[in-house]
Amino acid sequence: MENMLFWLLLFTSGCTLIDGSEMEQDFMWHLRKIPRVVSERTFYLSSPTFEADARMVVNRVCGIECQKELPAPGLSELEDSLSYETVFENGTRTLTRVKVQGLVLEPTQNSTPKGAAVRRKRQVYGTDSRFSILDKRFLTNFPFNTAVKLSTGCSGVLISPNHVLTAAHCVHDGKDYVKGSKKLRVGLLKMRKKGGGKKRRGSKRSKREATGGDQREGTKASPQERPTRRGRVESGRGQRVAEGRPSFQWTRVKNTYIPKGWARGASGDAALDYDYALLELKRAHRKKYMELGVSPAIKKMPGGMIHFSGFDNDRADQLVYRFCSVSDESSDLLYQYCDAESGSTGSGVYLRLKEPDKKHWKRKIIAVYSGHQWVDVHGVQKDYNVAVRITPLKYAQICLWIHGNDANCAYG
Repeated sequence: MENMLFWLLLFTSGCTLIDGSEMEQDFMWHLRKIPRVVSERTFYLSSPTFEADARMVVNRVCGIECQKELPAPGLSELEDSLSYETVFENGTRTLTRVKVQGLVLEPTQNSTPKGAAVRRKRQVYGTDSRFSILDKRFLTNFPFNTAVKLSTGCSGVLISPNHVLTAAHCVHDGKDYVKGSKKLRVGLLKMRKKGGGKKRRGSKRSKREATGGDQREGTKASPQERPTRRGRVESGRGQRVAEGRPSFQWTRVKNTYIPKGWARGASGDAALDYDYALLELKRAHRKKYMELGVSPAIKKMPGGMIHFSGFDNDRADQLVYRFCSVSDESSDLLYQYCDAESGSTGSGVYLRLKEPDKKHWKRKIIAVYSGHQWVDVHGVQKDYNVAVRITPLKYAQICLWIHGNDANCAYG
């Protein structure tokens, strides 16, 4: 049954059924002009204490209907939220103020797909629809090889030879940087040879493993991502590793970037819309990475589906893949019920859409999985799994972090 569902998804990724017939949809990456986020001035700040717990600390989240009633943020407010902190490897910290240029404010209509199931339980319940990626042919190859583990217990995704995108709360709780983030490390999956092999002299780094979990969130999803007929991806039971055992190659983080919209400190509450961070690695990796893309509306997603892989704490360092349909959206957030457990937060949420030539398909990161959250819907608290969308402004900011300037960030 799982194989049938997998192949069905494979062959209908760009189509949708309407009145019993297949109709090809315009599921394409449409490049759009990106506003400029330009660094204006940088200040030195006192070094953080690195004493916070790695968990979500958002006291109250304005829900979907609530957001409709809020006025659109002004330019100065956006510039303040998009200003950012940089924490360097030696523990020093700076704040960079930015200016936004070429921005056209366009209110985004919220839309809920008709017939979308509304569930009100979090984490995994009923049938666990997550899939553990166990075959090394998939585990160490694209797109699964782009998933990484943080030493603070979260997940992340490779978006350049030197950079990892993750959730801000994995390194900062909105007030201070979390314990262990001063010596933050990123674990890239590799396959350990049978028998373990001989240890290399002086290779202490390979002995290090991630410690602790972080969040409390979870939810609902489905099967895996396009291996060959001979490949194996397994769900909840009967988990075996085809050859060897997976392990992590740990790399130190050189710089950490967090938007001021999240790192409010004592001045205010962290904003869920800005729960994303960029980690610059001390050494470049040689793996294929996932490019960033601007998040399209739900109706532009094949089947309204999203995908992400991470290291759920209940599966002992296995890479866990899931996909599900998006239940609702706001201009900055995607609301869904993918099965997930703590540890998967910070994963890169991606889509597979056609390139403009209409011949090739390409995956891009369009959101960061933030985790389970209670949101205010007409005064009533409801729970969702939430992902922070890559909007044009956030695309410009992350692009600035990666390149150091906005020269390569005109379109996305």
